[in-house]
Amino acid sequence: MYSTLISVTQLQALMSSQQPLMVFDCSFELMQPAAGDAQYQENHIAGAVRADLDRHLSAKGAADAASGGRHPLPSLAALAAWLGSIGFSPDMQAVVYDRQGTNYCGRLWWMLKWAGHEASAVLNGGLQAWIAAGGAVASGTGSALQPGTYPLATPRAVLATTETVLNQLARPNQTLVDARGAPRFRGEVEPLDPVAGHIPGALNRPFTDNLGPDGCFKPAAQLRAEFDTLLAGKDPASVVHHCGSGVSALPNLIAMEVAGLGRAALYAGSWSEWCSDTGRPVAQG
Repeated sequence: MYSTLISVTQLQALMSSQQPLMVFDCSFELMQPAAGDAQYQENHIAGAVRADLDRHLSAKGAADAASGGRHPLPSLAALAAWLGSIGFSPDMQAVVYDRQGTNYCGRLWWMLKWAGHEASAVLNGGLQAWIAAGGAVASGTGSALQPGTYPLATPRAVLATTETVLNQLARPNQTLVDARGAPRFRGEVEPLDPVAGHIPGALNRPFTDNLGPDGCFKPAAQLRAEFDTLLAGKDPASVVHHCGSGVSALPNLIAMEVAGLGRAALYAGSWSEWCSDTGRPVAQG
């Protein structure tokens, strides 16, 4: 079972073994929402199923959404219904990837853990690494398996709400880590949300800091050293990751786990939900 990262070589071996497997293409472009579908149509890992951030991994306008913000998290029931509709089953190894530096596929990696499915892994290096290694690709719409029912299990990931983040603000048992770029974190620019700045007390680690020049996650020891420096003695178990809308925070969460620091919590509503209420405190600088 692969539960954090899987290499191209490991995925190729898994495919050859004929073990139960589903690969998900999570490619997306925030400023061009239709681009991910076009990219998938052009080329994707042979056999991969499409998982779109807006259609499948978010619940905009849904009354039962599990979070707020620009990309509300679907309810567990909605997630289970989608997984069943594409024929995903509990015995399968899930492998997720994108072609945007793991910016989007981490969302599905986390959602599967949240649904109780531990056998979920990110393809290290994404589609670029797969193609560079000569992996088989296909074009067109792809296909899914026979629909079924996906049974939820005990969640293996922790979802933090705005209420819990607010109630624990400035307390030592909560360490907020913001994955947005430094200028957005400092409040110098804000291209997406109505308020600029960050949650008071949050630490900043841009999600891109987790990858090396080759597009793969940095070695575990290097990630461990960087997070130790960032946390400066704070308990890794106290960390709550967030970003703008609960998507790009996931590379930080994955990197901490790769580094041996455990699975931290996710505040899925993130800055976009936090700043939607002017009564909540905001920090800049």
